[in-house]
Amino acid sequence: MTETNRPATAPAEDEPDLLRDQFKQLLRYRRLLGAGLAVGLLGGVYLGVSTADTYVSVADVVLRAPTDDPFNPSLAPDKAINIGSERQVALSRSIAEQAAKTLGVAAKDVPAFRGGLQVTNPPQTMVLRFTYTAASPKEAARRANGMAAAYLLKRQEALDVTRTTMVKGYEAQRDPVAKQLDEVARQINSMPAGNARDASLSSRTDLQNKVNTLNGNIAKLQALDMTPGRVTTAAAPPAAADGPGLPMSLALGAAVGLALGLLAAWVRLVFDPAPRSEGDVARSLRAPVLGYLPRDRTGGGPLLAAGEADPRLAEEYRSVAFRLAYDSRFADRRRLLVAAPRGSSETAAAVAVNLAASFAETGKDVLLIEADLRTPVLASQLPTDTGDRPRWSSLSGGSAGGDSEWPDGRRVVVDAAESGDFDLIPGDRVRNVARALTSRRTGQLIAEADTPNSTVVVLAPPVLSYADALALVDRVDGVLVVCDPRAVHRSDLSRIRELISGAGGTVLGAVLHAPLPSPKRGSKGGAKGGSKGGAAGDGESAPGDGSDTVALRTVRTGQR
Repeated sequence: MTETNRPATAPAEDEPDLLRDQFKQLLRYRRLLGAGLAVGLLGGVYLGVSTADTYVSVADVVLRAPTDDPFNPSLAPDKAINIGSERQVALSRSIAEQAAKTLGVAAKDVPAFRGGLQVTNPPQTMVLRFTYTAASPKEAARRANGMAAAYLLKRQEALDVTRTTMVKGYEAQRDPVAKQLDEVARQINSMPAGNARDASLSSRTDLQNKVNTLNGNIAKLQALDMTPGRVTTAAAPPAAADGPGLPMSLALGAAVGLALGLLAAWVRLVFDPAPRSEGDVARSLRAPVLGYLPRDRTGGGPLLAAGEADPRLAEEYRSVAFRLAYDSRFADRRRLLVAAPRGSSETAAAVAVNLAASFAETGKDVLLIEADLRTPVLASQLPTDTGDRPRWSSLSGGSAGGDSEWPDGRRVVVDAAESGDFDLIPGDRVRNVARALTSRRTGQLIAEADTPNSTVVVLAPPVLSYADALALVDRVDGVLVVCDPRAVHRSDLSRIRELISGAGGTVLGAVLHAPLPSPKRGSKGGAKGGSKGGAAGDGESAPGDGSDTVALRTVRTGQR
């Protein structure tokens, strides 16, 4: 029977999966969503309260042009009336002042009185709609009707003035002609028959025609129907206040606020450089996410998860180890390099230790190499025991007394409780880190994975802080990236993938974890570990600069 090892490649995501992933990412910005919802609710409350005591009443006025035959179908009112200009006239101050006089509004209150009016024109009509908003229904109806009546009165006055002016103009033209006609008539009466009389008669006829034409124009003007329009719908007191009401305002405000919150969250998501989901991490590394470590309820957690009260963490480590075991890229060589992107290696060290324990639990001979030679702490943080020297301790150049630089043949056995035990090559400070990591003895240690039923796990410093991990990539091949997705940028993950690929290695996957405990708690562990491992410096320093000690909790004695 042939065992088939399938690589744990990142699954291809279709469009619905991407949309669901983006929606889940939006829900992570709960503060923005909550702020948008709060703003919307406040706006809804303001809308509901501000419109609770406002009433709107409407009066419709249809306009008509002056005509002498209202039943003539050839007359087009829209040609004689500019409805846009009439709307502006209805909104003018003169109309408001006329209505204010009629309604008894003081002159100082005319601007506020005018501000409550809105005049609109329904499309394809000659109707002006007077809409007035007031604090009481009766006042709203009274003022809407008053505005409409004032507009019709002003329009009637304007039409009457126009007709009077035109009549006076025709009369001014007619009177001189009429006087001349009377003079010619007197001359004709005293003239004998002849050519002169005939010429005077012809002149009188022309003058009479002019007078008759002007009299006809005057009569036509005086016969015009000058009605400016009529009120088709008088304003009546409204039965209810204007606006949607407080419940509907709250619902609308909540909907608008939620939409604003989602928009703000989307903008924040677009410009957020940190991966906010497992899909983002997988796409940046082009490798699957093998596990997400649950948040430790104990506030920091032990380095070895086996035997803890909360078994979720140990089971997650076993799940990651199981997925790695069925990845052909790891199963072929059984060499694993564990490193963080930058900053502290605390979680990466815990992942390396627990993966070693998980592999040991399956019956494999596991060797854990602490290649973090800048801040070595595993020997002081793990339950260790001395044992027989393995075969790699007798390598040429090794020394039982540890006189030579790392790796000097020193080894310890780590007791992983019910998981069994595994061997640890503890790290040590050296004069030249690069030379120690690329030495022949280091290569021979890593080559122990070629022995049947053996697995080698190497813990390296952060990839982007030091080049130590890259010096080991070509020997280990498979790399496991341990990171907090909220503390690393997508560009950092892409750069890690490029660096590892350029060095000849492969990113097998990523293990994600929650943010580390508070610095106050971590500083205590760091000082304690530094005193035991001899790696702590005097004073505080930034994590990952090579001078700090990684803070790791020791395993409790009762759980060894």
